[in-house]
Amino acid sequence: MTDSERARRVGLNEALFRQVNEQLEELADRIRPESGQLELICECGNLECAEQIRLERDEYQDLRSDSLLFAVVRGHDLPDIEEIVERHATYDVVRKRDSEAQRVAEQTDPRSS
Repeated sequence: MTDSERARRVGLNEALFRQVNEQLEELADRIRPESGQLELICECGNLECAEQIRLERDEYQDLRSDSLLFAVVRGHDLPDIEEIVERHATYDVVRKRDSEAQRVAEQTDPRSS
């Protein structure tokens, strides 16, 4: 597998987790609109990862304001494809820096369409 193919696969995996988290946010809005926290899943590139992270709703909105940002459990970043731009108590925010991963992240962002 070439580096470009790997970056694309990782980008698609992360996009899938981002979509799941968007649905979890919508569900939380219906069930617990008064709650300030969201229980989400790690948005790392490992398709088998099912670890959870907690974000405040405003943190999640900030994260979703940029197509290239993803929330991952500490240690789940992929330094050859992304860089850590924020560290929080239980998760990190990573930004895609590989051009193929950036392209996939932007094309699959449900908030940019």
